[in-house]
Amino acid sequence: MSTTDLDKPRCHCAVFGVFGNPHAAQLTYYGLLAQQHRGQEGSGIVTAQFDPVAQKQRFHVHKDFGLVNDVYRDDRILSETLVGSMAIGHNRYSTAGSANNKTNIQPFTVLYKGGNIGIAHNGNLTNFKKIRQELQDEGTIFQTTCDTEIVLHLIARSRKTNQIEQIREALSRLQGAFSFVLLTDTALIAARDHHGFRPLAIGKKGNAFVVASETVAFDIIDAEYVRDVQPGEIVVIDQSSIDRGAVTSLRIDDRPATPHYCIFEYIYFSRPDSQIFGHSVDKVRRKLGKNLAKSRPVHPRAPNDKVIVINVPDSSNTATMGYVQATNKFGGNVKLEIGLIRSHYIGRTFIQPRQDVRENKVKTKFNVVKGVVKDKVVVIVDDSIVRGTTSKQLVQLIRQAGPKEVHFRITSPPIMYPCHYGMDFPTPKELIANQCGGDIEKIGKELGVDSIGYLSIDDLLDSAPQENGERYCTACFSGAYPVPIDAAQTKDENEA
Repeated sequence: MSTTDLDKPRCHCAVFGVFGNPHAAQLTYYGLLAQQHRGQEGSGIVTAQFDPVAQKQRFHVHKDFGLVNDVYRDDRILSETLVGSMAIGHNRYSTAGSANNKTNIQPFTVLYKGGNIGIAHNGNLTNFKKIRQELQDEGTIFQTTCDTEIVLHLIARSRKTNQIEQIREALSRLQGAFSFVLLTDTALIAARDHHGFRPLAIGKKGNAFVVASETVAFDIIDAEYVRDVQPGEIVVIDQSSIDRGAVTSLRIDDRPATPHYCIFEYIYFSRPDSQIFGHSVDKVRRKLGKNLAKSRPVHPRAPNDKVIVINVPDSSNTATMGYVQATNKFGGNVKLEIGLIRSHYIGRTFIQPRQDVRENKVKTKFNVVKGVVKDKVVVIVDDSIVRGTTSKQLVQLIRQAGPKEVHFRITSPPIMYPCHYGMDFPTPKELIANQCGGDIEKIGKELGVDSIGYLSIDDLLDSAPQENGERYCTACFSGAYPVPIDAAQTKDENEA
């Protein structure tokens, strides 16, 4: 999602990896392009190529600030610089580490006693500060402020003689959310934390294997989805995988998998054309809308008023369709309309307005189709509200077009708590639901709507697939964190 999504949670990153294709860099480029919505601050690709003269592998790296198209604008980067048959790539949105520090752009690489190794990470490590302090006390020098770097140091300091065992030992020390892709001199490695907070999928293109945060990255390169990396699993892809047509699967350690998939992947983060956690995002979002319609219907003051339902583009599109379908099925009479037009051409260089014209940020992104909403009862369907500033300005914009009533319906519960597993939320005191003490009517008054309705946590979970025993993390709604949070991290949050 773009930096112009003014009042939405933002996802940490996207990762991609390929093994066994001579055009690995080009495939990685397209895989990252398809996952641009997961991070727009920077992008990087690392490839590995065997040097026959030196008789060893050489890593080639290119990374920079900006969108994927901008970072690899020069075709020679992909065709001449990033050569090799295996690669990993990363799109960055920072939650840990400075966004303006170029050294924080992943993948990170290091040459150590075991050879070359590169790493890219989607998620957030909750014991990062504790481990970093321990390493610093032992003399480790850090090049970045990002949590991912500690993994390379843990691998390099391991006393294990086998590189895979070094990686296993390092990952066993981590807490929190991680979906990693690692590149070594001989293998592509994918790993996922025991709770499986963030998605990570395996695919095949011919004999080559690919790994990505979302399956849309497979669609763009005509790769076939095989399966997800399981919670607590390490997948090793090397030449033997090509020969056998199968990956090698290991457990990080003896701890059992205890899935807590991030429910926000279904609500907002992932593209609707993706398969996440083995299921269709589009299908889940439609059910979110249907359950919202059943539990939070809109009752206009006058029975003959014309009711229209509009979505806030683009992440609530399919949920809005589900809302309209269910409303009419259960005796309502509403019409789906396109009442908001979104500009898709606002890039990262969009100039932030002065404080006295801050509302222009919303006007620059959205415009109201006045003839659609005038004299109508308008139901706005959106996926989430964070600070509430954008939603409030959006309601004001719609009010100017002369509707009879404005109602807000949200396909998630009120966001009361920050996320520590890879979403960028503001501090609790900045969350409108937290500010209002969870009082829904008070939130509605703050936004200036005639009524507001959120999906309950029970209805949210009912919308998500559970036939295979799936469990989901709802900490941002309930405050029930599945993994302990670093005390130093919580202290920084409370002092912010």
